[in-house]
Amino acid sequence: MAEITLKGNVTHTSGELPDVGVDAPDFVLVNAKLADVTLAIFDGKKKLLNIVPSLDTPTCAISTRKFNEKAGQINDAVVLVVSADLPFAQGRFCQAEGLKNVIPLSTMRSGDFAKDYGVLIEDGPLKGLTCRAVVVIDRDNRIGYTQMVNEIADEPDYESALAALT
Repeated sequence: MAEITLKGNVTHTSGELPDVGVDAPDFVLVNAKLADVTLAIFDGKKKLLNIVPSLDTPTCAISTRKFNEKAGQINDAVVLVVSADLPFAQGRFCQAEGLKNVIPLSTMRSGDFAKDYGVLIEDGPLKGLTCRAVVVIDRDNRIGYTQMVNEIADEPDYESALAALT
């Protein structure tokens, strides 16, 4: 269990992020067409998971915009934005913002992703959502970088995450 804060108030997650160097846990998330998406769909590509509580919050929106901007400049990589938002809401957000370099994915059908990656918020006002985290997975589906942001309202370390992706 990790301890993070929301505007200074302590809250806890279901666990810790996977260790660097281990195989990434497989997942089943939902895309804009309501189809299940697994890690295997992205085999052979580098993957950056921008895990956020909800795209309907300022910090989550900012991080998604920033990763979208940088993602188009990185060859052979995908940026997956993972939240509990419904795929329809994710799609509206990306369309309204003109975001074409990120793939929004929803945890709506299963809490397994959040538990397997240790990012499920277990108490406090955001209980049931994911905390803010970044996970970089290499072409062979091994974890290359992780960051669980200590304060949910803070942005992730973009430079370190993007450096791990390239």
